[in-house]
Amino acid sequence: MSLKFSSNFITIAGNIGVGKSTLTTLLAHHLGWKPFLEGEANNPYLPKFYEDMQRWSFHSQIFFLSQRLLQHQQLLQNDGSVLQDRSVYEDAEIFARNLYLQSHMSQQDWQTYYLLYQTLSQLLRPPDLVVYLKASVPTLQRRISQRGRHYEQQIAQTYLEHLNHLYEEWVDGFKLCPILTVDTDNLDYVQHDDHLRLIVDRIQERLHGQDYLALGD
Repeated sequence: MSLKFSSNFITIAGNIGVGKSTLTTLLAHHLGWKPFLEGEANNPYLPKFYEDMQRWSFHSQIFFLSQRLLQHQQLLQNDGSVLQDRSVYEDAEIFARNLYLQSHMSQQDWQTYYLLYQTLSQLLRPPDLVVYLKASVPTLQRRISQRGRHYEQQIAQTYLEHLNHLYEEWVDGFKLCPILTVDTDNLDYVQHDDHLRLIVDRIQERLHGQDYLALGD
């Protein structure tokens, strides 16, 4: 499989546990593109954050924002096509916003964070395409359990539900580039090559407009 485009920048977006890193790695292998993975294990605040969200939310989000901006700069310096595991837009518009809405981040911290994000994001080149992986909360919970990160095992169902809601709002309002929505509840692109090929074919067909890919039972 190969894409007939010169140099492309695609972001894989989606909730915790949906399979972003896995798809990024698989697409990079099949297409010969360079992957830029999220690397959340390098965030020193993350285990503390899951233990006490209110205390560590601002610290954790600022760290993610700084790393995502650095990654964004690095991937745009790459000569070939690139795949990004989660975008800077999600960090701010979904995860940090959710923490503020759920009173885990103070209004002052949120305003400080969001002003910084807005200022810096205006300097960034947006992706050519966002591939949004969506999944129901039960699917997310099952995948989170399967990958076994100890600090994720206590993530509340309501937290994932709120993130899913914000993702839907974000996708509806995001206009910086086209979005391809992939419903992953009935897709297993790890075990089934034909499922991966469905996604690759859709990316081949279009790097413009919005679209939706779902697989029935």
